[in-house]
Amino acid sequence: MNMSMVPAKNSSSGSSRTTGLACVVVVLAALAVYYNSFSGPFIYDDLRSTTQNPTIRHLWPVWRVLSPPASLTVGGRPLVNLSLALNYALSGDAVWSYHALNLLIHVLAGLALFGLVRRTLLRQGYGGQALASRLAARRSEISNLRFEISEASLPLAFAVALLWVVHPLQTECVTYIIQRAESLMGLFYLLTLYCFVRGVDETGERQEARGERKEPVARSQEKHSGFRPLASNLWPLASVFFCLLGMASKEVMVSAPLMVLLYDRTFVAGSFRVAWQQRRKLYLGLSCTWLLLGYLMVATGSHGGTVNFGSSIPAWAYALTQFRAIAHYLRLSVWPHPLVFDYGVSVLRQVAAVLPYAAVVVPLVALTAAGLWRNHPLGFLGAWFFLILAPSSSVLPLLTETMAEHRMYLPLASVITLAVVGLYGLIGRRSLMVLVAAAVGLGWLTIQRNKDYQSDLAIWTDTVVECPGNARARNDLGDALVNIPGRQSEAISAYEAALQIDPDSPLAHNNLGCALGNIPGRLPEAIVQFETAFRIEPGYVVARNNLGITLYKAGRTSEAIVQFKEAIRIKPDYAEAHYNLGVAFDKLGRISETISQFEEAVRIDPDYAEAHYSLGTSLARRGQIPEAVAQLQEAVRIKPDYMEAHRNLGIALAQAGQIPEAMAQCQEVLRIRPDSPDTRALLEKLQNAAK
Repeated sequence: MNMSMVPAKNSSSGSSRTTGLACVVVVLAALAVYYNSFSGPFIYDDLRSTTQNPTIRHLWPVWRVLSPPASLTVGGRPLVNLSLALNYALSGDAVWSYHALNLLIHVLAGLALFGLVRRTLLRQGYGGQALASRLAARRSEISNLRFEISEASLPLAFAVALLWVVHPLQTECVTYIIQRAESLMGLFYLLTLYCFVRGVDETGERQEARGERKEPVARSQEKHSGFRPLASNLWPLASVFFCLLGMASKEVMVSAPLMVLLYDRTFVAGSFRVAWQQRRKLYLGLSCTWLLLGYLMVATGSHGGTVNFGSSIPAWAYALTQFRAIAHYLRLSVWPHPLVFDYGVSVLRQVAAVLPYAAVVVPLVALTAAGLWRNHPLGFLGAWFFLILAPSSSVLPLLTETMAEHRMYLPLASVITLAVVGLYGLIGRRSLMVLVAAAVGLGWLTIQRNKDYQSDLAIWTDTVVECPGNARARNDLGDALVNIPGRQSEAISAYEAALQIDPDSPLAHNNLGCALGNIPGRLPEAIVQFETAFRIEPGYVVARNNLGITLYKAGRTSEAIVQFKEAIRIKPDYAEAHYNLGVAFDKLGRISETISQFEEAVRIDPDYAEAHYSLGTSLARRGQIPEAVAQLQEAVRIKPDYMEAHRNLGIALAQAGQIPEAMAQCQEVLRIRPDSPDTRALLEKLQNAAK
């Protein structure tokens, strides 16, 4: 017989007040361990997806916000891009709101996990006999253990949520802003399961209240309201809704409908057949969410080139490497040190090198399969771990990283749940003190890990120490050093070290060229590096644009124009190349072509403040004062502290006869830079003219 028993909302494991207190403690714990993350700046992909992402600068039209460039981390993840747009609307480039939303998402996910685990453990006290009856021995012992677990559902769920929220393995998804893609997806994944469970529980309570159920059902201490039937109908809809939102957040959500079905079969219906018969409409709704995911994946192609079966990493080599990755994730779940921001793209190509890791992973896969065959809760936990990891840890090569800690955001929940329930089964309630102590220790490690995110230099220095053979890490360490006065030589050394590891890295050649180009007398060396970069990758427009800039600095303006034009030929909507071409034309006195290129730059990127400024000054020189004023006003609107734009706007306004407005612009310049004698002289001249 398949038993579908309904847990109480308030059992002997705790009242609603105790449940609320547990939730408050989880929230406070998260705030305590992530309080020092708010001062962390944008790092690595954060910049490209936030301050350099034009699609988040305006909330309307919303379809532009929901169509981020495929080349960015947010490509094919419209809901993540929308969340960044909300942050931008709230705080612009100020990082605090981005961190606040990341932490809020993580806290909500922790609370959803708490609710899901608690309701699942409550079910063990009533539905456990259906599973225990399949075992020939120790029938009563297993049943009794499940009743004990049910009675301790609240403290056990609290321990799971607390450990999961404070675990340092989660820092990459919380402190590293752009990895909210993983945590946002994780929140919707958990809510999909939670709403399913709530819907089943509500339906079961209504059936029992009408006398339609024969099995014993634990009564809720709460009175049934007249809105209970409506709520019961809305929970499945909410489950489908959150599943849809998850699909719009990250591709890993693909397994969510399958996990709902496995949960139903394991903890509710007892078989796939019964689950389908009772809730086929729900499963059809969940399946339809795959259509959105499929559309987003097709629209982004290979996700900006990060996913590719035809790459230098064969699918079989990537799959072999995942044995090492999964074994490493499991070790970090238990002993989270050292944590690494970027593991690089190294792969294992020899079967012998994989064997030690396979000795760990293969038995776990076998145990998961056996648990699923016998419809045991351990099978569900194993499926949760492996199915959620499957999109990134199987045969699909992810070119940017073969191993990443953020992938453990959701799978970590199954490891912690198994540890918590297992320890409770061994030593009973004494385990709760051990688990709380573990949470304190893990929280301290999280606080320490957040310190590594306080600057680009700190995170990449730590990464190079832990992964010295990671060429990308050394390149990014160079990027962190190159902007620090007096550390140019260290940046060059870092780029050269990256090229020693990967001589064919166009990015490292380009960055080395930029660093050399900032040093007087080393422009010829910089030119060689840029030429090498686009010889390796002919379509590398950034290198061509930088070569043009370097040639311009060297006084070779005509050659610079050739490079800017080539960059535009490859990428017609390259606003910066249009702008630089305009600057080069201006150097040659070709004013009409100069204005044309600046106009094209602002057409492509309406928020390009420097292009508006240069277009305004060029128009003013040609006597088109009203048009110049409009462009300069746009420049200061986009960039309020743009001193040169304020000054030239003041001059243009004075030429237009708008003396008070011109004076206001001069005063704004003096506010930004009080020691500007030219501006002060201009202001005095305007004041005399106004008398």
